[in-house]
Amino acid sequence: MPERSGPLDEAAEAALAQRRLRDLLDANASIIERLDLEVVLRRIVEAAMRLVDAPYGALGVIDREGGIERFIHVGMDAATVTRIGPPPVGHGLLGAVITEHTPIRVPHLAMDPRSTGFPAHHPPMEAFLGVPVRVGDHVYGNLYLTSGEEGPFSEEDERLVIALAATAGIAIENAHLYDIAKTREIWSDTTADVMAAMLEVADESVLEVITEHVGALIDVDLVVVAVPHGDDDFLVTTVHGRDASSLRGRVFPAAGTLAARALATQRAASVVVGGARGGADADQAPVDWQPGSGPTVAIPLYSGAEPLGVLTLSRRLGAAAFTDADLELAFAFAGQAGVAIEVVRAREDRRRLETNRDRARIARDLHDHVIQRLFGAGLSLQAVSGAVDAEASAVIETQVDAIDAAIKDIRTVVFALGAGERGNQKRTRDRLLDTVAEVSAGLASTPRITFSGPLDSLVPASLADELVAVLRECLTNTVKHAQAHHVEVAAEVADGVVALTVIDDGRGIPEGARSSGLANIAERAQLRGGLCIITAESPSGTRVMWTAPVTAAGQPGEP
Repeated sequence: MPERSGPLDEAAEAALAQRRLRDLLDANASIIERLDLEVVLRRIVEAAMRLVDAPYGALGVIDREGGIERFIHVGMDAATVTRIGPPPVGHGLLGAVITEHTPIRVPHLAMDPRSTGFPAHHPPMEAFLGVPVRVGDHVYGNLYLTSGEEGPFSEEDERLVIALAATAGIAIENAHLYDIAKTREIWSDTTADVMAAMLEVADESVLEVITEHVGALIDVDLVVVAVPHGDDDFLVTTVHGRDASSLRGRVFPAAGTLAARALATQRAASVVVGGARGGADADQAPVDWQPGSGPTVAIPLYSGAEPLGVLTLSRRLGAAAFTDADLELAFAFAGQAGVAIEVVRAREDRRRLETNRDRARIARDLHDHVIQRLFGAGLSLQAVSGAVDAEASAVIETQVDAIDAAIKDIRTVVFALGAGERGNQKRTRDRLLDTVAEVSAGLASTPRITFSGPLDSLVPASLADELVAVLRECLTNTVKHAQAHHVEVAAEVADGVVALTVIDDGRGIPEGARSSGLANIAERAQLRGGLCIITAESPSGTRVMWTAPVTAAGQPGEP
C-alpha cells in the first residue's frame, strides 16, 4: 500500500487523496445500487477491502445477545475455510469491537492483549481494523479488515472505512425494507391464494388446502399440520414437502415443543435448530419429529376459540432464519385462515341445514301422502277379497301383504330422512348399509335391508359397533358357504331391545361344520345380555337373529 511505505511529497499526497475520494465514491455507489441483502453485505466487505488495499475482510452480523449471528468473509479460498472450521462467534478483538461500539485499529494483532490468536490452518494476519456498522440507532454488525505484511492501517484508512460504514448502514436498511416488502408481498399472495382455495372445498379438506398452497408459495422445504391428539400429544395429519410419507400419521409428545408453545400462546413462534438464533419469538424448543430441519416457524390455527392445530414451516439446515416480519405476517395469516375456516364451516352447516329441510319435507310427503294412499288401497283390496272366490281372494291377500311390506320400507326411509346428518358421525343405519354394500359383492343379488324403530337415537355407538360386526360376520358366512340367491336383513328397535335378523335361502349349515364365527357372535350377544338364535329356514336357508338391550344395563362391565 503506497501510504504505508513512507512519506509522500505534496503532489503525491494530493493525487492519493483524490484517488481515495474517488474510491470511496465508487465504493458507496457499488453498495447502494443493489437491494438484495446478501449481495449488499458482500459488496460492503469487498468495497472496504478495495478502499484500504486489505487482502482479507469480513462483516459480522450481531444478534440480539451480542454474538455474531452471521459472518460474511472475503479473501480466503473455500479449501482454507473448510480446514479452519466453524466461523468466529465474537471473542477476542472481534468481540471488543462488538462491546465497545467504537473503531479499533491495531498495528500488530499478536501484540494486543485482547487477541485470542488464530485457529489452526488460518493464514497469517498482521494489522487489524474494526469499524461498527450502524443501522439507525443500533449497531447492525462490524466490518473487520486485516493485512499481511503490507504494514499497519493508517488513521486515514480508518476515516475512509468509517465513512463507508455510514453508507453501508443506509444500504443495509434499504435492503431490509426491500426484503420486508418482498416478504409482505409473498405472504399477501399466499393468503389470497389460500383463502380463495379454501372457499371451494369442504370442511374436512381445509387443512390440506392450507398445507399444499403454503408449501408451494413460501420458501420452505417442509410444511406440516399437527393437531392435538389426546391430552399430551400431537398427531401429524397433513404434510407437504420432503419426507411427507414418513411423517404423516406420526404421533409425538407435545411437551416442550415449538408447536405446543405456539398453540398455548396463540402466537407464531420460531426456532433455528443447531444453536443459531431466531427472531423476536425465538425458542429452543425441540422439533425431533422433524429430523434434519433447520429454521422452523410454528403458526397456531384457531377457529374462533377452538384450537384446530399448528402449521409448521421448516427450511433446510443452514438456511436463513425466519425474521420478525415473517413471524408477524405468519400470525396475520393464521388469523385470516381462522376466519376462512369459520366461513367454510358456516357454509357446510348451511348446506346440512338445507339438506335436512329437504329430507324433512320428503319424509312428510311420504308419510302424509304415499303411505296413506297405500294404506287406503290395502283396505280397499281387503274389502274386495271377501266378495270374490277363494282363488282371487288369495291373490288379493298376497298383494295386500306386498303393500304392507312397501309401507314398512317407506317408513324405514322416513326414519332415515328424518334423522338427518349428525356432523361427521355416521348413523347406525348408514353403517349397516355400508356393511351390506361392502360384503355383498359375492352374492347373486344385493341383500334387502329394512329398519324399524328409533335405531339411530337409541342405539349407542358401542352397540352399533357390535351390530356392524355381527352383520359382517353373517353376510361373510353367507357369501362363503351358503350359495344363497336372496338375503334379507332387518334391524329393529322395540321395547328397549335391538334385534338384527339375517335370513338367506342358501343350503343351510352342514352337520359338523365349524362354527367359530357364529360362536363369536353368540358370545357378543351374551356379553351384552342378549341372545343369538340360529334356526333353519324351510325349505332351505338359515335365519340368524341377534338381540341385545339398548339400556345401560346391557353394556359389558356394568351391573
